[in-house]
Amino acid sequence: MSEPVFTVSIETWPETEHDIRFVRDSVFVREMQIPAELEWDGLDSDCVHVVARDADGQPIGTGRLLPNGKIGRMAVLPPWRSKGIGKSMLESILEAADKAGIDEVWLHAQLSVVGFYREARFAEVGNSFVSAGIPHQKMVRDLKT
Repeated sequence: MSEPVFTVSIETWPETEHDIRFVRDSVFVREMQIPAELEWDGLDSDCVHVVARDADGQPIGTGRLLPNGKIGRMAVLPPWRSKGIGKSMLESILEAADKAGIDEVWLHAQLSVVGFYREARFAEVGNSFVSAGIPHQKMVRDLKT
């Protein structure tokens, strides 16, 4: 059985807002029941965005990098999970951070995906906490080493 075909690229908010909203509304607002007013924080126009697309060009995943080095809003549509898309998106974000001269990236990982970020050489910092009703863990990665 062949691996699914997908692409990951850095895209800008104004050009792909519709596609990014589709993925994040599907995953965060509908599936995880995060209130839309928490999901849409007004920071997207300042971020670097990565979008994963299927062979037909349809959006299947997204994530963002804030200017302060925070990675967030990593989401993959359910039928596409566990197929390497999240890893590819994270690698693209890390490359973008490095090109931007960011020495350390950080994120708030849902506890269910802490292992995913550990595999990508992120380390837990401090205690877990609840955000939007979901347990999270702050994690960091030094890009200089």
